[in-house]
Amino acid sequence: MEKPNVVTCTAPVNIAVIKYWGKRNEELILPINSSLSVTLHQGQLKTTTTVATSRSFQEDRIWLNGKEEDITHPRLQSCLREIYTLARVFGVEGELSGIARQGSGSACRSMYGGFVQWIMGQKDDGKDSLAQQVEPETHWPELRILVLVVSAERKPVGSTSGMQTSVQTSCLLKHRAESVVPGRMREMIKAVRRKDFAAFAELTMKDSNQFHATCLDTYPPIFYLNRVSQQVISLVHRYNKHYGETRVAYTFDAGPNAVIFTLQQHVPEFVQVVRHFFPPETNGGQFIRGLPVNGVALSEELKQAIGLESTPKGLSYIISTKAGPGPCVVEDQHLLGSDGLPKKTD
Repeated sequence: MEKPNVVTCTAPVNIAVIKYWGKRNEELILPINSSLSVTLHQGQLKTTTTVATSRSFQEDRIWLNGKEEDITHPRLQSCLREIYTLARVFGVEGELSGIARQGSGSACRSMYGGFVQWIMGQKDDGKDSLAQQVEPETHWPELRILVLVVSAERKPVGSTSGMQTSVQTSCLLKHRAESVVPGRMREMIKAVRRKDFAAFAELTMKDSNQFHATCLDTYPPIFYLNRVSQQVISLVHRYNKHYGETRVAYTFDAGPNAVIFTLQQHVPEFVQVVRHFFPPETNGGQFIRGLPVNGVALSEELKQAIGLESTPKGLSYIISTKAGPGPCVVEDQHLLGSDGLPKKTD
């Protein structure tokens, strides 16, 4: 049997601070507005993809999280036709973010590290709808990200169907795409380049709020935030008000989990604030995962200023991370064996 050609890549997660919601072309995954995201570090969150090719293989097969999937799925086929991680196998060079976009729109932003914009483009064929790095992950080393995991439940309304309904029924979404986002994109790029956290934070929170307002403006309305999400929003604003400056910012995608942006110096205290108002089930180290966070004592004055009711077990855990690089080729993490089948895991 011919020895297969095997390549493994890891790819990061990205969190949008100017949101993408709505397509102008469903087949090509072309957005109705540009968006901007922060690529998270792969030390804490990543996906791993292995591709194996050999003339001796009889058929194409794909496994996702250990389970074999239907290779004829339309989204998957559109990616395979254009070649994604396969680009490395076959030595393909060129613009790959447009290919990633056809699997999942926002995935194209994960083709780069740091701060990345997805330019909506104007062409009908989508050739100018591409991701572009605004600044690398080394640009703002003090920036930190905390993912507050509220719920691991499946979303009641998936992103794809939610977007379709919003595009069809929300007047606010049309106004947002045409009149609000272009200015916010310019302001956000300026804030990132200047490392102006106050401006970055305010834009991030306002854009998250407006995205969820368009979900409410959709008919019938879509609710992605739950009671814990709303309490996190309140906590952030009360924390900032106590200090008279914007020290932390939240953003929520199409789900209840909060993503918090802050600066490194504020992480220990804010994590302790979150732990105080959302006491975990256990006090073990598993509540805070990822980058280490030092413990600090909270003043009674701060606790009283926030003054929220305690919500035990409101959060499952917190992932502490920072901005990181784009996709990486790795040599020692192959998920497929020499027979082209998934390796056995213990």
